[in-house]
Amino acid sequence: MEMVTIYLMGKKYEVPSNLTIMKAMEYAGYQLLRGCGCRNGFCGACTTIYRIKGETELKVCLACSTQVEDGMYIATLPYFPLVKQVYDIEKVKPTEQIMMQLYPEIYACIGCNACTKRCTQGLNVMQYIAYAQRGEFEKCAEESFDCVMCGCCSSGCPAGISHPQVAMLARRLTGKYIAPNCEHLDIRVEEIARGDFKATMEALMQKPLEELKELYNNREIEK
Repeated sequence: MEMVTIYLMGKKYEVPSNLTIMKAMEYAGYQLLRGCGCRNGFCGACTTIYRIKGETELKVCLACSTQVEDGMYIATLPYFPLVKQVYDIEKVKPTEQIMMQLYPEIYACIGCNACTKRCTQGLNVMQYIAYAQRGEFEKCAEESFDCVMCGCCSSGCPAGISHPQVAMLARRLTGKYIAPNCEHLDIRVEEIARGDFKATMEALMQKPLEELKELYNNREIEK
């Protein structure tokens, strides 16, 4: 098995070259209680900073989906610091002014595209920020739909934009005020609130795992 040398929080380790950063940390003896979730690039919890020996560039990635390299210096973050404004979705409206009020830094974007280059999901981040600037929230919501809120895009932004939070606001505004109302969803929410599925859920919780998998794989999928 080919081994590579990595440095975790300054300490040297030899690990198999085919491991992800997350698996390499566990191979080295770390017990991951925070900063890990889905382990497949979907939850955005494992934002990691690293550089390669001999290089000066700091890079960001998701530890669960990035393979180790020889000479990799690695440091993890408990969370990526983003500006998260507090607002009441029942009171804010989908106007261009709401972005100016809550996230005015988006208008300082210089178009460097560093955000797009660092996106772990391959999203056109600079484009959805441009949509947010123009108040085109539905387009912003669509362009940013696969964002996992990891914050990698914001790590190199010279304007200090919190791209994931801007995208979240756009999606919330779209869902609340712009997207067409879904009648069957309203009905299902009412059914849940009445407790119509309480007995069904309790019965499911008593079933063995294999039976649950079978039920899930053969479920009727709504078209």
